[in-house]
Amino acid sequence: MSHSVIAAIDLGSNSFRLEVARVVNGQLYTLDALKETIRLAAGLKEDKTLDHTSQQRALNCLKRFSERIRGLPAGAVRVVGTNTLRVAKNATQFLRQAEAILGVPIEIIAGHEEARLIYIGVSHFLPRSNEKRLVVDIGGGSTEFIIGQRYRPLVVESLYMGCVTYSSRFFPEAKVSHKAFKQAELAAATECQVLKKQFGGHQWQVAVGSSGTAKALTELLEQNGFPAGLITRKGLEFLKERLIAAGDTYNLKLPGLKSDRIPVLAGGLAIMLSIFKELAITEMVTTDCGLREGVLYEMLGRIEHQEDIRVTTVNEFAQRYHTDSAQALRVKQLALKLFKQLVDKENYQRYALYLGWAAQLHEIGLSIAHAGYHRHAAYIIDNADMPGFSKQEQAIVGGLLQAQRGRLTKVQPRVTNDIGWSMILALRLAVLIHRDRRQLSEPIMRLSPNTKGYALTISARWLQHNPLSAANLTIESEHWSELGKSLVVRNK
Repeated sequence: MSHSVIAAIDLGSNSFRLEVARVVNGQLYTLDALKETIRLAAGLKEDKTLDHTSQQRALNCLKRFSERIRGLPAGAVRVVGTNTLRVAKNATQFLRQAEAILGVPIEIIAGHEEARLIYIGVSHFLPRSNEKRLVVDIGGGSTEFIIGQRYRPLVVESLYMGCVTYSSRFFPEAKVSHKAFKQAELAAATECQVLKKQFGGHQWQVAVGSSGTAKALTELLEQNGFPAGLITRKGLEFLKERLIAAGDTYNLKLPGLKSDRIPVLAGGLAIMLSIFKELAITEMVTTDCGLREGVLYEMLGRIEHQEDIRVTTVNEFAQRYHTDSAQALRVKQLALKLFKQLVDKENYQRYALYLGWAAQLHEIGLSIAHAGYHRHAAYIIDNADMPGFSKQEQAIVGGLLQAQRGRLTKVQPRVTNDIGWSMILALRLAVLIHRDRRQLSEPIMRLSPNTKGYALTISARWLQHNPLSAANLTIESEHWSELGKSLVVRNK
């Protein structure tokens, strides 16, 4: 479906940002942009739950954002949550309220996926060049690192250090000392050790700082006599000296220091200075672009050019784990055919992609072992970095893979609605019917829902010629009865 106006909302650990853009000839033109400092990460308690105050602050912000996206179709709006919502134990409760306010689902994305989207956003706003670029995005709860060339990220990493979390951890109540700053730098340097190994084989020519912290440091340095548009090692050392001398971020008197940046300045500065040292950066250009622009361009690719990175990811997984592509296609076609008989058009269009991807990957667990291969497949999908997929999307596919065979009571906690059970039934029947791995063995059948469960009408002649499959259908009915659902198999 084509949309002339699309919107992206970034639920960051420090700030929430909304951007609304118009699509014209494959290009994006910003119509509206909003940013509110929420400091969601500061609301994380020791038990990793979000406190009520931070949740309320966030929900109030989303009420204001909802006014700007009102009237846009659900498919034209994408909302992503990052580090704090990845780690908060009560995130589900918050997300339920947030989705009710916005009227669209919220995707929680993994750190590597966040990094990939950041690079996509940044790369579209930098001058065209064949140089390899190092992009660094210091957020409120995590920092993303990407080396890429043109529009393609080559290697990505996400580390658990952010301006909000480090400010709270090392500079409580905005108090700054030489000892505290040294400890913060050391902690960041320790986190950065993984980068030396991962990024060692990739020589980059330009360092780019994206979004909040980098942009704030650039503006602060520029206002204090340093080159415009750049962060330099000398400039960072200058800010460090002034900050330690002040002893308290609120006592720091520097031109260009904005009030909303004061509580998180020390943490962000310590992280940036450590990155400069560990990666031997001399200077860094900056841009205000980042995650939300990446989300918009990803949406644009799906809408305008039918380019979906998720399709590429699934194809790569299928190749990596040496699946039987012919068998996967047989199972996929039948699963989708059966699913279409169970749900309305809207839900088919919304969920068919996930069912198709699960069918395509249903045998990846065989690369580990035949015994329990469905569990192996689910484990791979639940824990892998899958470019383009949100955490929720991975959970849908992983749940389908786990549920493709065996007892259904084990997957019951993963299934939240009837649509989920319909996808599971369609996939299980497709796997069962095509167990002989022959294209011409598919029977004439009809699957329909009823008040107690499902009814499967199937060719009596096919059942007679396939006694093993007939016996397996009887066992399948027993599995569904354990859930309190019926699967009635009728001959025709």
